[in-house]
Amino acid sequence: MKRIMVTGSNGLLGQKITDLSLIDSEIELIATSVGLNRHPVKSGYTYEELDVLDAIRLDELVSKYHPNAIIHTAAMTNVDACELDHEKCYALNVRSVENLIKVSQNTDIKLIHLSTDFIFDGEDGPYAEDAEPNPLSYYGQTKLESEIILQKSSCNWAILRTIIVYGIVNDMSRTNIVLWAKAALEKGEPINVVNDQWRMPTLAEDLAQCCLLAVKNDAKGVFNASGKDLMSILEIVERVADYYGLDKSLINPISAESLNQAAKRPKKTGFILDKTIKELGYQPHSFEEGIAFMEKQINAIKNS
Repeated sequence: MKRIMVTGSNGLLGQKITDLSLIDSEIELIATSVGLNRHPVKSGYTYEELDVLDAIRLDELVSKYHPNAIIHTAAMTNVDACELDHEKCYALNVRSVENLIKVSQNTDIKLIHLSTDFIFDGEDGPYAEDAEPNPLSYYGQTKLESEIILQKSSCNWAILRTIIVYGIVNDMSRTNIVLWAKAALEKGEPINVVNDQWRMPTLAEDLAQCCLLAVKNDAKGVFNASGKDLMSILEIVERVADYYGLDKSLINPISAESLNQAAKRPKKTGFILDKTIKELGYQPHSFEEGIAFMEKQINAIKNS
């Protein structure tokens, strides 16, 4: 039995980890997040309110439950918002990790930290785990800094880097590229889509599974954990349209530069997944399999 504490359990990834834990008899879950529990199932695990910046409360919960592992999913991930509010971004993406290191480094707690493809500049993707980082945005800088702090610590740590996570939960406070494209095209709305950036979108269930595999295998070091299909943002949206039989003439290809976004994005990221597949048994779905997986859940929610 592994007792796992998750930060940010109200988020998409956090809720998917809860889902998997509920059907895994080897896991005892302590879900933590800011505010009330948003997961539709309230039993079979423990929920505690936690702001990861509250070091006293964090220490209190770790002392109370003595988790074998902490999976840190809480973060500020809106890239433009991070560019416009450095203080908040630094607190959520770096100081939170410092707090977790303090409660983990003198114990046997395994600390699993989620990171991002945005630590790279996109000039030489797809990337292996040992590629040289060069973030273009403040978000990427903070995620890289949190990686470095963790790697220099005496913690039993693992870092999982991921790319564009998509999926659906009952209480979805934020959208993602698949849901956004589907909703707009179903309404017959024209959409502008970037045609000069490439990514490997990740099904939330796949990433949640990888988090648990990292705990069970006592993973050490850095692991890439994304989807397996590398494509342009434009192709992602076109493939969503194809899956649902929607009108692709509504999709207007544009350059990233024309958006005038606050933060710079890497051109082409993507990950080489060989290490994670071999060492952790990671098996990501194809993009179409991921959409189908998500569609079943959308229909289940509609019919519930």
